[in-house]
Amino acid sequence: MEQAGQGAGGAENQVVMIGIKSAADLDAMRESGRLAARVRDAVAAKVGPGVTTLELSEFAGEMIRELGGESAFLGYHGYPGIICTSVNEVVVHGIPDQRRIAIGDIVSIDVGVRYGGFIGDTATTVMVGVTDPEVVRMVNTTRKALEAGIAAARAGQRLSDISHAIEREAVAAGFSVVREFVGHGVGQKMHEDPQIPNFGPPGRGPLLKPGMTLALEPMVNLGGPEVQVMGDGWTVVTKDLRPSAHFEHTVAIREGAAEVLTV
Repeated sequence: MEQAGQGAGGAENQVVMIGIKSAADLDAMRESGRLAARVRDAVAAKVGPGVTTLELSEFAGEMIRELGGESAFLGYHGYPGIICTSVNEVVVHGIPDQRRIAIGDIVSIDVGVRYGGFIGDTATTVMVGVTDPEVVRMVNTTRKALEAGIAAARAGQRLSDISHAIEREAVAAGFSVVREFVGHGVGQKMHEDPQIPNFGPPGRGPLLKPGMTLALEPMVNLGGPEVQVMGDGWTVVTKDLRPSAHFEHTVAIREGAAEVLTV
């Protein structure tokens, strides 16, 4: 789940105190991350024509309970869903309902699981019989943008190196990145410092240090970057109503490559 961004200032203007997780904290976050990933993958496997997004949410809720966790989203600032299900032009925070998934849809599944006092936050976008080559390329580019962000998330780098790597991957492919919603720190709380824009110049912002845990989540649009929030106060859609894709992993900064916790 995304945090509202800071606008064009991005990571370089932040004055933040980023928490460092202990070894025990990281062990707990590995568990919550693994559970979130299991739910994400199981729900993604159920996405198909005729399935409602509410059915996906109910399945996720049952699985989370069976695993001994709880939804980190349900009730968060009043959010009414167990997971977020965002279809086509819905960028993020889609509320599960009776909408039936159809051939040609793309569906973002965003899962947050609280387990052992810590949160795992992760998302994937599923293509349902998509034949439009530009939509396929956008979804694949968003996945690559996340991979680029993870590769830049190394101790000694600056926060905006992550932002720049994500933006570079998306823009080079001819797509745009959402600016109003961003990645974030995560741990015992859903949203911790820092905010992590998916755009901006490299070499700015806080220094990345081992023990930081971050939710990296590019949101990439087929059309322009502009978005709007619908009347329910949650559902974020592209202003031009063209499709958007979303991928997310929770990662831990280490001495070498970042450790992906939601695998």
